[in-house]
Amino acid sequence: MTNNTTSSPHLSTKKVAIVILNWNGAKLMEEFLPSVIAYSPAERTEVVVADNGSTDNSIALLQKKFPSVRIIRLDKNYGFAEGYNQAFKQLDNEYTVLLNSDVEVTPGWLDAPLAALEADATIAAAQPKIRAQRNKEYFEYAGAAGGYMDIYGYPYCRGRMLHVVEKDEAQYDTPADILWATGACLFIRTAVYKEVGGLDAGFFAHQEEIDMCWRLRSRGYRLVCTPQSVVYHVGGATLQVESPRKTFLNFRNNLLMLYKNLPEKDLKPVMRARFWLDYIAATKFLLCGHIQNAKAVYEARKAFFDMKPEYEEKRRENLAKTTLPIIPELMRSSLILAFYLKGKKKYSDL
Repeated sequence: MTNNTTSSPHLSTKKVAIVILNWNGAKLMEEFLPSVIAYSPAERTEVVVADNGSTDNSIALLQKKFPSVRIIRLDKNYGFAEGYNQAFKQLDNEYTVLLNSDVEVTPGWLDAPLAALEADATIAAAQPKIRAQRNKEYFEYAGAAGGYMDIYGYPYCRGRMLHVVEKDEAQYDTPADILWATGACLFIRTAVYKEVGGLDAGFFAHQEEIDMCWRLRSRGYRLVCTPQSVVYHVGGATLQVESPRKTFLNFRNNLLMLYKNLPEKDLKPVMRARFWLDYIAATKFLLCGHIQNAKAVYEARKAFFDMKPEYEEKRRENLAKTTLPIIPELMRSSLILAFYLKGKKKYSDL
């Protein structure tokens, strides 16, 4: 079943849409879609692939090998953020799961996150426990057992501090409120996604889900991790040396997120501190011989200032709808100082 991009929603009788955003990911879908279909009961779920203008054989593969999958064909590559926004225009299911194409799901993976959403209307979003697909005893970098952030915008997880990823030894098997849920496997109320404006298309990719989750929290919603549910994510962030493009997007988008969401009293001191922290990060890249990554940090700061006029209006609109002046809740100090100077390498050390 195929739909071209349109603003009209597709009327569905299924309570849950599992939406995989794809761009030239035929090989990944061939490997991981079978588990999604096998462990997602057809009576209550529909599996949807939103295709971001792929030029490989993705569509042909889906039509031939996975005919039960609904295809939303977008006219170009909108990136992660706007790609999902376009797909949501065609969804009317009560709940939507944003699922990366490189995620292997397990039996019962839907149960705990959906039960949390069903049990409490104040819970807007949830994520399962996420382990590394290529090293299954360890947490996965991007989401682990739920995300948090320090006051300066540095994200971390239960199970991952900076580049240190913990082995899963059931130490974070208690359900917990979190600040952000990873976009690799994010359960969300469809209506709430639309209510808060979805993912910020200006980010293109990287940290857009953290920005959206911050908006959810600042408007009074809760987010939870339900570790009874487990999925495995391949991901691309386990390498300590990131690509310059990824470094650029992470640094730029993090600054945009802070500017857009921080309460007025915290904005200037945090952004002033980030200037020095970014300078230290660029210097560290240089000392390690990663010249292109160092350049990417400075390019990210320039891009932030270029985009700042546009984000002044977004900031006003966002803060006007804020009911709780949420700032990163568990760490008012610096993750960088805690990690490098105090030796706190695990979430449980905090």
